[in-house]
Amino acid sequence: MPVAEATQTPSVEDSAQGAARRSFLKLTGAALAAPLLLSASDSGAKSRRGRADENDDAPAAQLTSPPTLPWQIELPTSVDQLQPVTLDPPPMEAANTAAGEAGRAPHQRWNELYVTARQYSPVHYELSAKENPAWVFNPAYPPQRIWGYEGKVPGATTPGPAIFAYYGQPTIVRFHNRLPQDHVGFGSPEISTHLHNAHTASESDGFPGDYYSANKAGPTLASPGEFKDHFYANIYAGYDEQQNGIGDPREALGTLFYHDHTLDFTAPNVVRGLMGFYLIFDHIDSGNEHDPSPSALRLPSYPYDYPLDFSDRLFDRNGILFWDQVNPEGVLGDKVTVNGYIEPVLRVAARKYRLRLLNGGPSRFYEFYLVTPDDKEQRFTYIANDGNLLPAPLLDQFKVRLGVTERADIVVDFSQYPIGTELYLVNRLRQEKTRLPKDVEKPGTRVLKIIVDRYPPEQDVSRVPAVLRELRPFDQEEIDNAKVRRWEFERRNGMWAVNGKFFDPTVTRAKIRQGATEVWELVNDSGGWAHPIHIHFEEGRILSKTREGKEVPVPPHEQGRKDVFVLEGGSTIRVLIRFRDFLGKHPMHCHNLIHEDHAMMVRWDIEEDNSGSGSS
Repeated sequence: MPVAEATQTPSVEDSAQGAARRSFLKLTGAALAAPLLLSASDSGAKSRRGRADENDDAPAAQLTSPPTLPWQIELPTSVDQLQPVTLDPPPMEAANTAAGEAGRAPHQRWNELYVTARQYSPVHYELSAKENPAWVFNPAYPPQRIWGYEGKVPGATTPGPAIFAYYGQPTIVRFHNRLPQDHVGFGSPEISTHLHNAHTASESDGFPGDYYSANKAGPTLASPGEFKDHFYANIYAGYDEQQNGIGDPREALGTLFYHDHTLDFTAPNVVRGLMGFYLIFDHIDSGNEHDPSPSALRLPSYPYDYPLDFSDRLFDRNGILFWDQVNPEGVLGDKVTVNGYIEPVLRVAARKYRLRLLNGGPSRFYEFYLVTPDDKEQRFTYIANDGNLLPAPLLDQFKVRLGVTERADIVVDFSQYPIGTELYLVNRLRQEKTRLPKDVEKPGTRVLKIIVDRYPPEQDVSRVPAVLRELRPFDQEEIDNAKVRRWEFERRNGMWAVNGKFFDPTVTRAKIRQGATEVWELVNDSGGWAHPIHIHFEEGRILSKTREGKEVPVPPHEQGRKDVFVLEGGSTIRVLIRFRDFLGKHPMHCHNLIHEDHAMMVRWDIEEDNSGSGSS
């Protein structure tokens, strides 16, 4: 990674270690005038801190991806589901550094949540972050290097294999870092894998400073390692409060995804492909449309439960994936990959499907419509936002708007279409720069072709009930007594800041008592950019939204639990959050990934008591 020296240093409250790591980000206009623009296949190895040869392609703002051939690649009819393994060596409470594990903190509540208190026996998985040298995004582009995740089947893919998990069943995922340390192109060959937005302890959260390889360790790890075990207890939030051995079912999640979160390099590492889905089920959302239990919703289930990742990408004139690693404005892709491919086809049976839509970033916002070839809008049912089932389905919907890393689960009944029907998922939200979207314009860009090509082999017994998942009601006394913290997201000295400060993984900006309830005010005083703000660890509830000082209604799909809050220009969002069950460090950040990498992030810690309550 090249180092650009600053001629003007922002006013940053950094430790010496944090300042050293961030030196390449402290840029002025003069430094940005000649950024190092790197394609995924540039010749010559690039070290994290070393000098790289400059790519001779045009700056990102002048690049246009070459034309592609639409509807040539077919997606599989069902997602690749990761299979359990027997881990050798077996997982341990403390880091097994002797066997090559990175120096993480001990797993919290190990005996209670892994050894004894559980409904089902633990399950173990293994994933390796690896390079795939011959990925084909589209037949018009050459095979090229990506980074992805490999499970039991050889070959790294993007997305990686999907993990199907269950509440009450502890899960260990062993993440190996097998990326080439003398890698070619952009990114950095360390990893810190975040499961967005699991209710999991700090040491398994994928904190940005917890990055590792066999040779390097981040500032918040004790030592390097080739692998790191993440312990996902798969308990509901409110475990301690409920005292029922599993937590509060009203706090259940559904659509999660894992992705790299390495300090300063989240955007390029994700652009290279380091992400995958993690779907979690329980007795209500059981993942079995044949479930005879009265509590089961019987929503469409595998293989008719299908996650889809939409990610913006830019390619150079040779059709090679492109990223500008130092420009704090980032790169806005003009091509949209769908589960790793540009303009693919999904063949479906004539029955109901649950489509889990994810905006994988790094910067583009979407407004999706399902249309016929003559652009007639089709209706569907909206059942979940940000991985959380809504209290009741939103019927007869025709559009879904997603900020970066927002999710929406929709149910589409393809039985209403004759065999041979072709449909398209189109994005009508125009965006010309990374900072924010522009407007909605027909007909939009077609990103996915759907063909209804067969009848299902058995009767479709799935359904969408009138009631989905209960929400915990607001308690006005709890809200009135909650500590209020104000977080302002702003531009400062050419970079992105929170409350006037840049991120340092070793500096705690808020200390929060375990079990506390707080109201966080997320503020964007500028009209020049939008920020999708992600708060790790706990879901929140929107209390209010204001725009230019006037309260605006909270849309129905945002009235449930969320973990990403799209903060538009001149707006404030008040969010109610509880901090339960585990201790330790977590971040909040803008999920426009270039903003995150350029310091728009804070660390906050959950502590056992309220001593030194800290400030924002």
